[in-house]
Amino acid sequence: MALCAPSKRLLSSAFTRTTTLPSQQSIPSPHYRTIFSWLRSSTKSKANPLDPRANSSQKPVLPPSQTVGDLAPSSIFEEDRASKSPSQSSSHGRPAQAARPRRHDPSLTAPALDPHPLARQRWERKILIRSLHRRFRTRKSIRLLRTERSSVTKSQFLETSIKKLGPLARQIAGKPIEDAIVQMRFSKKRVAGEVLKHLRYARDEAVVRKGMGLGSVRRNGEEPEKEKGGIVILKSGKKRVVEDRTGIYVDQAWVGRGSYGREPDYRARGQVYTLRPPTTSITVLLREEATRIRLSEEKEEKRKLKKAWVPLPDRPVTAQRQYCLW
Repeated sequence: MALCAPSKRLLSSAFTRTTTLPSQQSIPSPHYRTIFSWLRSSTKSKANPLDPRANSSQKPVLPPSQTVGDLAPSSIFEEDRASKSPSQSSSHGRPAQAARPRRHDPSLTAPALDPHPLARQRWERKILIRSLHRRFRTRKSIRLLRTERSSVTKSQFLETSIKKLGPLARQIAGKPIEDAIVQMRFSKKRVAGEVLKHLRYARDEAVVRKGMGLGSVRRNGEEPEKEKGGIVILKSGKKRVVEDRTGIYVDQAWVGRGSYGREPDYRARGQVYTLRPPTTSITVLLREEATRIRLSEEKEEKRKLKKAWVPLPDRPVTAQRQYCLW
């Protein structure tokens, strides 16, 4: 009896073994080609815990059903969707189904929202100890960050220099966002078109991400009370009446130097020089008119508390002697 089969038979058996399905590989063959295959089939192999086919009988645990692309409860567009009638929410003439409660699994969003839980816990402990030292009193800067909205947006690097982009940044600083857009729309500068695109993008980002410029907040379905505006004092000394406290204006605008490019400059007699065109970015800081009203009121209050200046203040004379000291 030969211990090995011909090579052609081995190749055919190896091909059938590699091409069979996983369910077919688990069924032992009753025909033994060699003594080694008989010994291998007689010994029972232990199940490998790392083998994915080991637990094929168990049903895989699927994540809970989630609505992909749905709005968050804190979205500014959630109110518009809730106000729609059931007939409007239905599609293709079908009646709208009752909204089912959505189940959220925190473990699915944990890698993105909380990638380092231990570091987060250490940071929370540090902030708690710091607040205990200060007797839970917050600083004015932190209190303003919680109550007033702001948005910083930086543009991509534009093919221009700081000398050309700086005057445009100074031109739009301090103006309402709509007035700044109008200024860039009718400007004769070549780079004004890129600044116009960036201002529109910054305005949209401030509205969607920060909730700026949306007016008063509606609570319990009631119409919000119209907040009274105020008078702001501009840097030029002029006064301006503000009607909407949630209006957006350009608080600051500055430029930043970028890298230099390389362009060939072909000259006479076959010579080629290298040009280094500069790139510059522009950054705008958008705030609401409520911030400018607060600053104007603080400045006016400081001016009222300031004492009048006198050349010789009325104070008691001290350290006087009856004789001169020379």
